[in-house]
Amino acid sequence: MRILILSDIHANLEALEACLAAAPAHDRVFNLGDIVGYGANPNEVTERARTLGDVFVRGNHDKACTDLISLEGFNPIAGLAALWTRQQLRPESFDFLRRLPEGPVLPLPGVQCVHGSPRDEDEYVLMRREAFSILAHVEFPVTFFGHTHVQGGFWIDDSQESEGAIEMTYKSPEGIQQFKLELSAAGKYLINPGSVGQPRDGDPRAAFAAYDTDKRSVIFYRVPYDIEKAQKKIFAAGLPERLAIRLEEGR
Repeated sequence: MRILILSDIHANLEALEACLAAAPAHDRVFNLGDIVGYGANPNEVTERARTLGDVFVRGNHDKACTDLISLEGFNPIAGLAALWTRQQLRPESFDFLRRLPEGPVLPLPGVQCVHGSPRDEDEYVLMRREAFSILAHVEFPVTFFGHTHVQGGFWIDDSQESEGAIEMTYKSPEGIQQFKLELSAAGKYLINPGSVGQPRDGDPRAAFAAYDTDKRSVIFYRVPYDIEKAQKKIFAAGLPERLAIRLEEGR
């Protein structure tokens, strides 16, 4: 089975459409949350995401934009974007996002999907220490997570008493690029497909991944998109300018 893994679209329609255009043939789509927040097309992106599949977990921005949590923990820019999104969401989009399930979600044997981490849906897993403490106790060979907006992940192999980070090595910083990861039968993996709509790893190209259960491989993708068009929409909506500027920085 071939599965498209999307995360952190953040209402960026241009980035989502570019990823879907570049995506390989697939049988299912797993969405790791934060469909909305930051970007200027919350309804269009929510509707598009709904048509792609039925495996979702909620993100912290999905919760904030549907009034499930307060904005106290959000920085001022994120909070303003969440308030704007609440006002823009149509009832059907609002209800759909509000009903998204809390992770972990178990769509396949041996696979779980979360937004932050298996132990806390809002946890940021950025450091090896955090990742390895999760992998040491997790039962699933493959965990897909998002939230950090950083493509890559971590692995451990108890049979070899080894561990490491998954780091991308793309041939070029331009155009559509791929990086293939072969999964060890004895390994356990935390895999982040990266952010479709707001990457924060220094590469402004949209990010996603494709998982092949038969070949036991994950292919990571980076895809250029019309950043200027997405920025103009943010400016026109009256959203904080920083949300537009950071798109071209990949930060």
